[in-house]
Amino acid sequence: MNQAGDYITEEKRKMLEAELRDLKGPKRKEILEALEYAKSLGDLSENAEYHQTREDQGKLEARIVKIEQILRSSETVQGGGGDVIEIGSKVIVQKEGTKEEKNYVIVGSEEADMIKGKISNRSPFGEALFGKKKGDKVSFKTPNGVVNYKIVNVS
Repeated sequence: MNQAGDYITEEKRKMLEAELRDLKGPKRKEILEALEYAKSLGDLSENAEYHQTREDQGKLEARIVKIEQILRSSETVQGGGGDVIEIGSKVIVQKEGTKEEKNYVIVGSEEADMIKGKISNRSPFGEALFGKKKGDKVSFKTPNGVVNYKIVNVS
């Protein structure tokens, strides 16, 4: 697995496909109806509803393009389970000098969510962990200096 590649999990792919169907179907229709209504109100140069709806339409179309690009360019992975850290691996790490252990999942950049413990394979921490095994030590730079971790478990 190429660390620099674009990856998404099967779960994320299904979520994006569902969002795309919703955006191209009901949401697009809703915006077109709102646009027709706003046009019926008269003078478009001073019609705030028309301008807001056009802005909403632009955002919707941009999101559609973004999702289609992600689905086209991303490889779907099943996720982890081996001894070596890769996309989908569940990792337990311990920061040097502490006894506290933290759980993370290595994911593609589109799924990263630090609050949920999902670390991008392209983040400094994700890059440091990628390809390592249980018992290995990793270091990476942060704005506050170098941080060291020990890999407690990989699944």
